[in-house]
Amino acid sequence: MDFRLSDEQKMIQESIRKMVDRDITPILKSEDPNLPLPKEKVRQIVKICAQQGLTSARLPESAGGMGVSALTFGIMREQLPPTVSFFCGGQEGTALRIYMGGNEEQAERYVQPLISGDILACSGTTEPDAGSDPRAMRTRAVEDGDYMVVNGHKMWVTGAGVCDMMLVLATIGRDDKGHNRNIWLAVNQAESPFVQRKIHTLGLKQGHLGEAIFDNCRVPKKNIIGDEGTGGRVLKQTWLVQRPMLGLLAVRLAERALEAATKYAGEREMFGRKIGGFQLVQQLLADIAAAVTSSRLLCYYALNCIDNGVPSEQASSMAKRYSVDSCIRAISLAMEVHGAIGVSTELGLEELYRDARMLPIPDGTNQILTLIEGRALTGISAIRG
Repeated sequence: MDFRLSDEQKMIQESIRKMVDRDITPILKSEDPNLPLPKEKVRQIVKICAQQGLTSARLPESAGGMGVSALTFGIMREQLPPTVSFFCGGQEGTALRIYMGGNEEQAERYVQPLISGDILACSGTTEPDAGSDPRAMRTRAVEDGDYMVVNGHKMWVTGAGVCDMMLVLATIGRDDKGHNRNIWLAVNQAESPFVQRKIHTLGLKQGHLGEAIFDNCRVPKKNIIGDEGTGGRVLKQTWLVQRPMLGLLAVRLAERALEAATKYAGEREMFGRKIGGFQLVQQLLADIAAAVTSSRLLCYYALNCIDNGVPSEQASSMAKRYSVDSCIRAISLAMEVHGAIGVSTELGLEELYRDARMLPIPDGTNQILTLIEGRALTGISAIRG
């Protein structure tokens, strides 16, 4: 068992760190940190990330992608600021879903423009009354000649406010058991207009978490991705990877808090001593470091399971739930190391805390993930009878 990164992974990791410092951080700092980035800046960032393969990481080389492992992709996204990670995750995930579920013509029409950032895209699955229950989904697509007429409401969609295209999960009716018959539809704003709204949130304020409303939205049938049932299968596969990705996003936020707390403890004096020499401060730092290290290893383990074909639903759920919880607490402890200045907006730890506090919800709440883990352990579902 070797916990070291390969030389290639180290090179990729360092390359993305430099790219963030050189190309992305100046763009983020040039805009108001409390307002969503303008669409042109979002596209600029996505195109920068595309040059590093962040919009095509899991796509095979034959499709214009990098073809890297899930673990390597996790190492890549771990280096990104949280808002940027969400943009790239939505872009890469949508391209991958179309590649996995669509036909050759659809792949040719969409995949390359998604990889390059010429089309900004996202995937809409969650609804106001069906967050964790796809069977309760109400967005409906009805056949009308060469079109599907879509009516419904998607919420909590990353990139909803700036996307050119949304991959929408919709139902076309119910089967004999009363379950939704779901399909994916590529809904292009230019040819099939829909309402886009920003949702204002506690953290990730430069992002575009939002909602989309479809009111008799006419979508060409040629935009149906795959066949009935494709949506659920592809969604589950991409969720498995996305959960530890969110865990690693939390890890990076907590690591930044640890760096700040360690530096401060070595500089701040109290009672004639550096506070880093006090036992209780050292305990705070040690607990933060343990949260960062254990969370990162658990996320890497889950991604490695996926890469090796090991059943990974439990590991994926555990990685996200544990890492996000541990890292939120770690950032809070870093604020305690700083004392009063720790809660100031000037220092910036409160921004890390707010961003991290956004992470327990997407791609499975902590409560749902706990039940998924419990089902894997007992073989008994606590979600459905």
